[in-house]
Amino acid sequence: MSQARSSRRAAPIAPDELEADAPRGRQAWLALLVMGVLVAVIVGTGLLIRHALDPAVPSALANCRTSTQIAPHQFLGPQPMCITASQKLRATVTTTQGDVVIQLHPEVAPVTVNNFVVLATHGYYNNLTFWNSESWEIQGGDPLGNGRGGPGYNLPDEPQGTPWGLGAVGMARVPGGPINGSQFFIEKAPWPGSGPTAVYNRFGTVIAGLEKVQLLSPSDSIVSITIQVS
Repeated sequence: MSQARSSRRAAPIAPDELEADAPRGRQAWLALLVMGVLVAVIVGTGLLIRHALDPAVPSALANCRTSTQIAPHQFLGPQPMCITASQKLRATVTTTQGDVVIQLHPEVAPVTVNNFVVLATHGYYNNLTFWNSESWEIQGGDPLGNGRGGPGYNLPDEPQGTPWGLGAVGMARVPGGPINGSQFFIEKAPWPGSGPTAVYNRFGTVIAGLEKVQLLSPSDSIVSITIQVS
């Protein structure tokens, strides 16, 4: 005779055990929810900060685009023209010593001003140091920070009769070489000797903050540059 098989059933879960597991499940769900909210806040805050640090671009310059960028601070060629010689343009250079306001001169140096405006509105100069300081000038705009860097192209000479003097802004060049595409300098004292013997594309004049220029040294940097159109 075959023996009757005994049936084995799982022991029923006591109601108090179910009640004990429920809070743990809710806690895990709440922890995931809180983590998701925190991640969203962090990402959102990062985007807001990034947006806040972007240079403010006037609507008149909304069509300013860079040439093809091939590396950080490097472009395939000169910047496309997007300004006109009749525009009234100012640049507020925020430095670690304070703001320096420069009246730009597109009427005499349109290519140079356009280049400066395009680079500035796309944040090229942000956080670059004033790598060189002499008794009569302060120079910055070099992505390498040693006087040998630039955006990957040079600028053409834009000769003019505008006199140099305190607060004059021009582009740097190696003696006998071409004009650098990003490095600029501000004259803070009379030019030594009889003045410049080459073209330096004088494209701006400091109209406010010259006392800040006097304080700038290689330990300072450009925080940002904002362009205004009036």
